[in-house]
Amino acid sequence: MNRTRLVRRPWVLSILVAGVVAVAAGLFWFQPWQLVVDETVQEDLPAAAPVPVPPSLSAPPSAASSAEPAEPAELAGGTLISHEHRTTGTVRVLRAGDGSLVLRLENLATSSGPDVHVWLTDAPVKPGKDGWDVFDDGKHLDAGKLKGNRGNQNYPLPAGTDLTAYTSVSIWCDRFDVSFGAAELAHP
Repeated sequence: MNRTRLVRRPWVLSILVAGVVAVAAGLFWFQPWQLVVDETVQEDLPAAAPVPVPPSLSAPPSAASSAEPAEPAELAGGTLISHEHRTTGTVRVLRAGDGSLVLRLENLATSSGPDVHVWLTDAPVKPGKDGWDVFDDGKHLDAGKLKGNRGNQNYPLPAGTDLTAYTSVSIWCDRFDVSFGAAELAHP
């Protein structure tokens, strides 16, 4: 039997088509190339409220009214630990000069993946595989899709966010319901 006749058989053609569809669906769903792609994002700290400079006797009058920028106020922070993927960096919740809240990831290094988000949660941070399934069981606030798997990134939080309701931050993959890494928040 030659190959041309074999391909013309309906069941062979059906298997080939099903195989192509399965491979395409698998590539779309798992996006394996994400494991080798790095995207670095470097965002500046959010603006802080200016701190007035006290007037000096030797300073010209126009300099007396100037202000020096300060860092935004840190309300909470923590260090990321690894879960499903090796994850390092720090998390800070900041109050910007305009009063808004910003969740900041600093020196982030994790894997890229499909549909990865930054969550503020009320779940405890557990090391290893025990930490995989705790973040979608309780209260969480989705701060947005992860901008990049490396670098320094800012995620604005909604006005009126009650930080006392949240105890941790998770780098969360919605597609597979798994935490790449998480940090317990400590309030200074």
